Amino acid sequence: MVKLTVNGVEHDLDIDPSMPLLYALRNQLRLNGAKYGCGLGQCGACTVIVGGEPVFSCLMPVSAIGSRPVRTIEGLGTQEQPSVLQKAFIDKQAAQCGYCIAGMIMRAQALLDAHPGAGEAEIREYMQPNLCRCGTHMRIVAAIVEAAKSLGGRRPDKGSASQALAAEPGELA
Repeated sequence: MVKLTVNGVEHDLDIDPSMPLLYALRNQLRLNGAKYGCGLGQCGACTVIVGGEPVFSCLMPVSAIGSRPVRTIEGLGTQEQPSVLQKAFIDKQAAQCGYCIAGMIMRAQALLDAHPGAGEAEIREYMQPNLCRCGTHMRIVAAIVEAAKSLGGRRPDKGSASQALAAEPGELA
């Protein structure tokens, strides 16, 4: 039996502890936001946040998680009330095919959780492990820059999300 806390909900799963987290999320918990891309930790489509850090869930066995909480794209916002970051991705039309986007958002969320006022250079460097095969990297970076500006240096989990959503988005020069 493996115990996982995913998006604030505790689960007891009767699975092999060596199972990759990605498979537990998709097959056991039916959380399909994280995608299987390469299975080698080279594309980032499977990125989720474990204990505040972005991880490739295709490589991480569930036994390595311990008591650290897991956060997936399903734990950020809703279609009716997207998170600040999700709203920025929508506003900047950062998705083309959409396959990489959940992983991109989760890596960016980990950055903004730790450094809410991250600048463009820091964002570009932090996002390097995640690939977009459609080539929308410029829009993805613009969306993360917009979210960082909207947060104004506040941590995303602090303050009023509705105030941040209502804030005037920053323009890229």
